[in-house]
Amino acid sequence: MPTEDDDKDLEAYRRLVDLWSQENPIKTTKLQVLLAVNALLVTGMQINGGIISKNWPFYVAGAVFSAIWTFSIGRTVLFQKVWQRKIAALQARHAGDPRFAILDTDADENAIGGVARAFGRVSSKYYLLWSPAIFTVTWVVALLLVMRPE
Repeated sequence: MPTEDDDKDLEAYRRLVDLWSQENPIKTTKLQVLLAVNALLVTGMQINGGIISKNWPFYVAGAVFSAIWTFSIGRTVLFQKVWQRKIAALQARHAGDPRFAILDTDADENAIGGVARAFGRVSSKYYLLWSPAIFTVTWVVALLLVMRPE
């Protein structure tokens, strides 16, 4: 028979799962904006003569924007990890209670084969956190290369 504490834990679990799931569209939007802005900067640079030193503002803008996005996406991922830890703690406290196991999807993931499983198992932290960092480094390196004296 569930106790009042169990009901409180279940409500907390539901809130945490909701908080955790709300981070997913935020991460997706941030990644899409990062990609779109970098594509616009490259397009603007190409329209303005390509990879040349007079386009240094594009390189600086790309580096600054991407660096800020690295921290912004990192913060979103951090809080999603915080929610996951709290969810796991509640799940451990109520081991065996299926109401606290909604995010326990390993068996279901293993039952799905093919491309969906192969690509779907790649953790978003890899492309979410590394994409803006790689863009930042790429813009800085490109700036240094076009500004070097000949």
